[in-house]
Amino acid sequence: MTRRHRLWHYQALDRLVSRRDMSIELDDFERNMHKEIDAFLNTEPTRGKPPQSTEKPATKPARRASASEVKTGHIVRLAVRTKQLELDTAFEYHSTSISKLEAQMEAEKAARKAGYPIIGYVIDIQRI
Repeated sequence: MTRRHRLWHYQALDRLVSRRDMSIELDDFERNMHKEIDAFLNTEPTRGKPPQSTEKPATKPARRASASEVKTGHIVRLAVRTKQLELDTAFEYHSTSISKLEAQMEAEKAARKAGYPIIGYVIDIQRI
């Protein structure tokens, strides 16, 4: 056998052995996957009926916290008027909202409800 022929022979044997190893690994992998799929399918609940729950659904709290009990939110101060050419009066509103814009809108709505139809500007918005 020539040197070149031996080299080719060893390379061919090496490829054959590696293919055999790969096929063995592939067979092992397929077997393990089939076992896992079978185990999953055997433990899966029936699809026709939803599982029965013994827990009661969560209910909302009965009352909303008052402004004095509020731990989060904003204090909004507005300049308000009852007439067009009147001096501004400060109106303060305690909001439970975490959004500045929503707190300002709630304060404007509360000011209108309190009898101040004209909102001049926002004096201050403080985070609680």
